[in-house]
Amino acid sequence: MPDENHNEAELKRILECLLFVSGEPLTPDKLAKLSGCEKARAEPLLRELEQDYRGRGVVLRRIAGGWQFSSAPQYAEYIERLCRPRLQQISKASLETLAIIAYRQPITRQEIETIRQVNVDGVVATLLEKSLIREVGRREGAGRPILYGTTGEFLSFFGLNSLAQLPPWAELAEAAAEEGE
Repeated sequence: MPDENHNEAELKRILECLLFVSGEPLTPDKLAKLSGCEKARAEPLLRELEQDYRGRGVVLRRIAGGWQFSSAPQYAEYIERLCRPRLQQISKASLETLAIIAYRQPITRQEIETIRQVNVDGVVATLLEKSLIREVGRREGAGRPILYGTTGEFLSFFGLNSLAQLPPWAELAEAAAEEGE
């Protein structure tokens, strides 16, 4: 049973362990509940842990509204040697569709197809299956088409804390144009 009477050093180690074993970002609320302390007590310790891991091979980052350990970006090439890059698990069509949804959400399947100029039924099904997108509602009007948006899993997959961290649309379009040349 969690004990609220842990000293700060012990509580910091408990938070570190919880973050280490978790495969997903943990919110300060969840970490406080799991460790048996108040959120106001956990948050400064999380920031201390973030500082403790700065400049190391493993870093503590805010991702998708929570905290998660990840490898330091400058060592990505070594990690890629060990693990197949996750982006290879998503087709180019899926990435294009995902970008449209991320930047234009909420958006209907028909609107995505108008932009991409191809049928996206299979791609949308795959993205739903991978929990990178979800149904966020229905548009008013004829047929009440389903609206799609991104998920917390999307943020986690791309290492983002919020959609505000997406690169500007113009920068993305420019990179795509250069790739097409």
